Amino acid sequence: QHIIVRTSQARHLIANDWKTNAAGYKVSHLYGYGLMDAEAMVVEAEKWTTVPPQHVCIENTDRQIKTIRPDNIRNGPDNGVRSIYKATGCADNANHHVIYLEHVVVRITITHPRRGDLAIYLTSPSGTRSQLLSNRLFDHSMEGFKNWEFMTTHCWGEKAAGDWILEIYDTPSQLRNVKTPGKLKEWSLVLYGTSIQPYSPRNDFLKGERVRMSPIEDPTEDYGLDDYSGPCNAECSKVGCGGPGPDHCNDCLHYYYKSKNNTRICVPNCPPGHYSADKKRCKKCSPNCETCFGSHSDQCSTCKPGYFINEESRSCITSCPDSFYLDNNKIVCRKCSENCRSCTEFHTCTECRYGLSLQGTRCVIRCEAGKYYNGRDCEPCHHSCASCEGPGADACINCTEEYFMENGKCVATCHNGYYLDHSLENGYKTCKRCDVSCFGCSGPGERNCTSCPSGYILDTGLCVVGLVCKDATEESWAEGGFCMLVKKNNLCQRKVLQQLCCRTCTLKG
Repeated sequence: QHIIVRTSQARHLIANDWKTNAAGYKVSHLYGYGLMDAEAMVVEAEKWTTVPPQHVCIENTDRQIKTIRPDNIRNGPDNGVRSIYKATGCADNANHHVIYLEHVVVRITITHPRRGDLAIYLTSPSGTRSQLLSNRLFDHSMEGFKNWEFMTTHCWGEKAAGDWILEIYDTPSQLRNVKTPGKLKEWSLVLYGTSIQPYSPRNDFLKGERVRMSPIEDPTEDYGLDDYSGPCNAECSKVGCGGPGPDHCNDCLHYYYKSKNNTRICVPNCPPGHYSADKKRCKKCSPNCETCFGSHSDQCSTCKPGYFINEESRSCITSCPDSFYLDNNKIVCRKCSENCRSCTEFHTCTECRYGLSLQGTRCVIRCEAGKYYNGRDCEPCHHSCASCEGPGADACINCTEEYFMENGKCVATCHNGYYLDHSLENGYKTCKRCDVSCFGCSGPGERNCTSCPSGYILDTGLCVVGLVCKDATEESWAEGGFCMLVKKNNLCQRKVLQQLCCRTCTLKG
């Protein structure tokens, strides 16, 4: 510990409460004594002289009961409680005598209706003030503190003897019965350190040389934080501040996050890409998360543009995996039905997992030929079906050899308006619909008609419009009439004349 304290440096670390204690060490509640310097630690260790044995001095207990007056004004004249204890460092006992401090423990017994409202400070005889406890919004305990130990190392290297000041502040964070104030029942000091100067002159020289050569400036000098008396930022808690900005708060009212230069900034809500962790801290989400509830890649709530959230793993991905589909909002990869290997919606399968077959958009157990799955067992298809997706003749997928598929059903013969196709499409004969111009047909197209609809006549496999015959009247039948002349002159083979004289042209003779 001695080597760490003596070699650590503040460097670029920025905090509002950096101070130099009476022994010359820079210390902060946020960063302690700063960054550890491995190289400096090795150099110091190589030339190190063992320090004297550690002594423990337990000072007498102050049992004077004091009332802790609640107030919403920090450090008001009648706010909280202040108790002073004159320590001797156990000067009358050589085995426990402490002159040079290492760390200090304060044992406190307090009764209080809501201990989360308490803040506790300890000031050493040399004037170094340590925050032992800050307000805690979610600490609703009514138990107070019974022989609770709080520790500080901020007095490292200072003298132990003198007046120690304990300050306790009560700042109610919510409505409570102020007629029941807290009380300081008793407190005592436990001092750890040595009775002899722990460092040889050589080690002191090395420490002084390192400090003088260090280019690091005190980050609090720009604002003169020790002397700041202006208003605090709205995001600072009642603990106070060392400057006007949200980065100068001693404690945050709501949340805080670390900026790129490692500065703590107080904010009302965690910014995008961060989540609320413990102790008011906003921590960064995984890189692909827009919002999250934890720092891992499987703790995303929403994703950045170009990514979709997997509803099962809560991770952000660029495309949905097998057995998942992208929802209508194009945001979430949702799980398909358990039987689907791929799908477009939950129950709309496009591919089935092994052992299942696709029937329409459903994946069902793969039954043997001529059977279908009814939800529990495989049952035989209709006798006309070679394969099917349910009971009845209209559920056939393919037909047996004696039947032909016609408009979704298996039939023994093709109905009027259909013809038998011998091309064995998919290995099976089928009945296909005739051309729209035919009433009956023997094959595809308009020239394979065998009968025509009403108003049409058949002409060499082609259905043409039938007109009213000119020889429908008695005059047309007369000798020398128009249609008789057509027939006598062998002109009935002409289509137009045949339609005009349809009755005459069909007469024998």
